[in-house]
Amino acid sequence: MMSSQLLFGQAMALFQRGALSEAESLFVRCLSADPRAFAPRHMLGLVLAQQGRLPEAREMIAAALNLNPRDSAALVNYGNVLTMMGRLGEAVASYDRALLIAPDAQTWNNRGNALQNLNQRAEALASYEEALRLEPANIQALCKRGVILGEMRYSAEAMASYDRVLALDPGHAEALNNRGFLWWLSKHNYPKAMADLERAFALAPDLPYLRGLLLHLKMYAADWAGFAEHKAAIADGIRAGRPVARPFMYQALSERPEELQACARLYVRDVYPPASDAPRHDPATRKRGGKIRLGYLSGEFHDQATAVLMAGLYERHDRDRFEVIAVDNGSADQSAMSARLRQAFDQWIDIGDLRDVQAAEKIRAAGIDILVNLNGYFGKLRMDVFARRPAPLQVNYLGFPGTLGAPYIDYLIADVTVIPADEQRFYDEKIVTLPGCYQVNDDKGRAMAQAPSRAEAGLPQTGFVFCNFNQSYKLTPYSFAGWMRILARVDGSVLWLLEGPAPFAENLARHAQAHGIAPERILFAPDRPQDQHLARLGLADLFLDGLPYNAHTTGSDALWAGVPLITRRGAAFPGRVAASLLQAAGLPDLVTQTTQDYEDLAVKLATDAGALEAVKSRLTRNCPLFDTDLFRRNIEAAYIRMWDNWLAGGTPHGFKL
Repeated sequence: MMSSQLLFGQAMALFQRGALSEAESLFVRCLSADPRAFAPRHMLGLVLAQQGRLPEAREMIAAALNLNPRDSAALVNYGNVLTMMGRLGEAVASYDRALLIAPDAQTWNNRGNALQNLNQRAEALASYEEALRLEPANIQALCKRGVILGEMRYSAEAMASYDRVLALDPGHAEALNNRGFLWWLSKHNYPKAMADLERAFALAPDLPYLRGLLLHLKMYAADWAGFAEHKAAIADGIRAGRPVARPFMYQALSERPEELQACARLYVRDVYPPASDAPRHDPATRKRGGKIRLGYLSGEFHDQATAVLMAGLYERHDRDRFEVIAVDNGSADQSAMSARLRQAFDQWIDIGDLRDVQAAEKIRAAGIDILVNLNGYFGKLRMDVFARRPAPLQVNYLGFPGTLGAPYIDYLIADVTVIPADEQRFYDEKIVTLPGCYQVNDDKGRAMAQAPSRAEAGLPQTGFVFCNFNQSYKLTPYSFAGWMRILARVDGSVLWLLEGPAPFAENLARHAQAHGIAPERILFAPDRPQDQHLARLGLADLFLDGLPYNAHTTGSDALWAGVPLITRRGAAFPGRVAASLLQAAGLPDLVTQTTQDYEDLAVKLATDAGALEAVKSRLTRNCPLFDTDLFRRNIEAAYIRMWDNWLAGGTPHGFKL
């Protein structure tokens, strides 16, 4: 008969070769011979873990630790299994026990990873710092330290951490990807961002979200080399369930609502899953008949598009029915808009410097009944707070035009144009369909400076001015090609665009020449404060919308400034907002269905002064689109209906007002 020692040695050899089933059989035989043997029980737990049998693995390693509670390796492996099971707090406790016995860099790294997944950033950072104290060249700790510092908005320190990684390993794709993202997000340095991202892509094209990020940045500069291939590869990846693009970036690429939903669901599952310890809210504990405590969570309580649209609504909410609370993710500044917003709310809660669990607890303590997510996946977002379910009802509105794909978001506020009834299945939230346009507008906002002359705005003295003031990443080669066909049919016309990062202008000049259009017919407007931008916007004759992500706030800006906008109705929410705006403004005839109709309408309005003047004569601020109080009554009716349904014990369901 084979000795237990020899049997264990053979089992270990099989385990190291990856022959898990055979190793499992031999470890079981070892335990049959000696049921109180620690080593085979511990190793059997590792075999089970590698086979994905996590509950069994946890029980087996726990049994081993009952035999030898001070074995540091078993404590670490127990923590690893708990981490894989999502039992992160218990995992941290196991790592702590291991570190008291045998502190080493890898265990500190594992502890940091668990804390990072718990969104306890400061504690996670301390773990990575301890790993680096023990092992200064530990690449994993350096890279993770960079991630944490970036999330905490210490961009210079995060960049330095990635620099150290790349000095040790110049081909570290993850560090290149993360540093490239920081170069763009924090430094707005397009050339350095692209250099890092392209190197990372050459090394590891399947790195999560890298392909989508790379194409997104290329679009900012109108670098369309390989555009169709990248776009197709991203769509294929999402259909296959791979994390290839973040939802915000994918909205400028996809025209299929089912693909946008799949992308959002993948992202939630990967980055913002529901918190396992999120509380349940009981209607029996809520007062009936009192004011609804309405919270708006935003990272943009300053002079930004969301605040420009929402300010009047905050001010006009019916205080007999609602208490209105700002939940600020650290964005308020010294601007006039921030000062106005401070006066508009009944209560102001700052969460910008709070951990997710602390932020959620603060919101819950404030007794907020309905919490509105004004960011989604845009800007300074806090999806991880919503994942902890701090309010009984959670609503997706305005900041992200599409589904968030999250089971903890109950409703999405839309209208029948952006989400027709037969497409509601592509949205994980229940759809609340408002009358008119879903986009709020402030009828006393949008202050305008003194209008410049055409020369002061960089425009020619004569000639028809087409414009589009969307961010450059929304511009696709297909939309641009259509605009060039329009310019070719309208003599002396120019296209006026918002400036993008270099080499945006150079690339568009090259693209224009390829379409037979002189580059000097493409003009660029530098970024300006909102009042100055609106003042110059009125110098344009016609706003040309694009797809698949069309004009949203920029569209209502144009209409407010008296500039007609034409659009082609898109196939998904991001490409239908301009159509919704135009219908609410009483200009449904400016919504076209085909590319040819869109181009023909643009040419007609540019070459028929009477037709253009007839459109402008119908363009007025005295329309439902800019009636803030009408919108206020509609959205309040929606909030009341949601709340009454919840108080009655009902589950969220879609409805139309």
